[in-house]
Amino acid sequence: MEIKENIHAAPAVSHDHGHGHDDHHDHHQSFWTKYVFSTDHKMISKQFLITAIFMAFLAMGMSMIFRLQLSWPNHPFPFLESIIGKWGKGGVLDSGFYLALVTIHGTIMVFFVLTGGLSGTFSNLLIPLQVGARDMASGFLNMLSFWFFFASSIVMFASIFIEAGPASGGWTIYPPLSALPQAIPGSGLGMTMWLVSMVLFIVSALLGGINYIATVINLRTKGMSMTRLPLTVWAFMITAILGVLSFPVLVAAALLLVFDRSMGTSFYLSDIFIGGVPLDQVGGSPILFQHLFWFLGHPEVYIVLLPALGLSSEIISTMSRKPIFGYKAMIGSMLVIAFLSFIVWGHHMFVTGMNPFLGSVFVFTTLLVAIPSAVKVFNYIATVWKANIILSPAMMFAIGLVSFFITGGLTGIILGDSALDINLHDTYFVVAHFHIVMGSSAFFGMFAGVYHWFPRMFGRMMNKTLGYFHFWTTLICVYAVFFPMHFIGLAGVPRRYYTNTAYEGWDGLININELITVFALLAGVAQLIFAFNFFYSMFKGPKAPQNPWRSNTLEWTAPVEHLHGNWPGEIPEVHRWPYDYSKPGAKEDFIPQTVPASETPESNRPGDH
Repeated sequence: MEIKENIHAAPAVSHDHGHGHDDHHDHHQSFWTKYVFSTDHKMISKQFLITAIFMAFLAMGMSMIFRLQLSWPNHPFPFLESIIGKWGKGGVLDSGFYLALVTIHGTIMVFFVLTGGLSGTFSNLLIPLQVGARDMASGFLNMLSFWFFFASSIVMFASIFIEAGPASGGWTIYPPLSALPQAIPGSGLGMTMWLVSMVLFIVSALLGGINYIATVINLRTKGMSMTRLPLTVWAFMITAILGVLSFPVLVAAALLLVFDRSMGTSFYLSDIFIGGVPLDQVGGSPILFQHLFWFLGHPEVYIVLLPALGLSSEIISTMSRKPIFGYKAMIGSMLVIAFLSFIVWGHHMFVTGMNPFLGSVFVFTTLLVAIPSAVKVFNYIATVWKANIILSPAMMFAIGLVSFFITGGLTGIILGDSALDINLHDTYFVVAHFHIVMGSSAFFGMFAGVYHWFPRMFGRMMNKTLGYFHFWTTLICVYAVFFPMHFIGLAGVPRRYYTNTAYEGWDGLININELITVFALLAGVAQLIFAFNFFYSMFKGPKAPQNPWRSNTLEWTAPVEHLHGNWPGEIPEVHRWPYDYSKPGAKEDFIPQTVPASETPESNRPGDH
């Protein structure tokens, strides 16, 4: 199919966003300033993405190792000793290192891949391009944001190799395991490195978030009103606001934890005995840490989810060749979700002895989140209804995201009810729920974004056949891994146990664990296919046309080749909202935002007038 480029010349713009007059001219750059210490948002997005891919494979490898232990407990796998040394002596995974693997796996996936990788990649790539800016508000802060993220990744990675082992308190690092260096081997230097890594990560997130917000508010091109912004930009901005408000709370929690660990304070400790000897610390409460952690922890769910939902909104509209259904309702639902995410953290704490009335308040606010979430799902379904759908790999992954969002959301309603949650808390039901609704949904949004904007990042196309294989294998395997976990959880099997054969009643569930692990290993193979497709296509993929998806947004009007400043000459002017697809009477089934309203049929779409 011949794809026709439809890039219209834009009228001159009198302002250039406060950047230097020559910013948009491609000046000579050394290898270090172009690829390493770059201040170009497009290069920084690639740095975030490739770092996140490495961290994702590291975390995935950890999950494969502890899945083998859960399915075939104490069965020797000789290769383990060559991979993890003393922790896999005789080919059997050490029980203490099992907990460490679970801890680091969860930390890397939640923070380094789905937060840093997703927001860092696509906020950096798309915000300046889609709002019509030369670059981020501060290129230097943007560069610092990546390098703090990279330093954080290095510290977390290095903690795996220390003699006592990495942090072993679970990814939520609850006291007292995290507050007492002498509690278990993973409470010592490994936990200190975990805390240092997370502080570096939060600095990165705050630098990035402030930059994203400032860019959207201050650097929009002429004609780009807030109601003409793509839903991707709305999602990134709301996500950045969530991060700026909630991440500092985790720094405060970690700082108090450092005081308890090193300075003899008692913020989280009280009446602790180690080896029969009482410690001096009294008067603290580990529940305080849970309140502080989950005040970040639940907004974090939407810091992970909202960018994925924003990417899928753009892709679903483009590939359906239809305007997104309920544009303003989609923005409103994201704003409501962001607000509610700050007043639901107590649903993680129903078993802490919380006052039942307070628990009922958290039940109510938790169930309220279902309303804006349902609005988004309804609008996605209404967009694809009777649409002329193009089933590209990106569209397939976006539809997969909606599927996971529905499936995982339904189990969230169960866990949001305190009476039911008390029975299911800390079981595999919870593991299944958040891996589907948060983990898999966000991953599918990330994959959709990579497939869709790969031509914009690298000027080449990824292989579609490998993309379809990656999608179907991953979709089937994810459901085959996490759907059975609900039943293990209903049977009462707790998470983070080294072996599920410790009690006679769980012996009959070992076959389910074996099935889960087989599909988890197959899912890992599928991700290797993706990695090959990604890195091969980066250098050898077919050259991409300027606007391969016949899309309306501004990023497809900029030259594909590397250009610090995005557009040579003047920045395009915007005349319409970004979802003018299949407009009756128009010559093409897409009308870029740069086309003046006078050149097309009348429109009543939001932001057009």
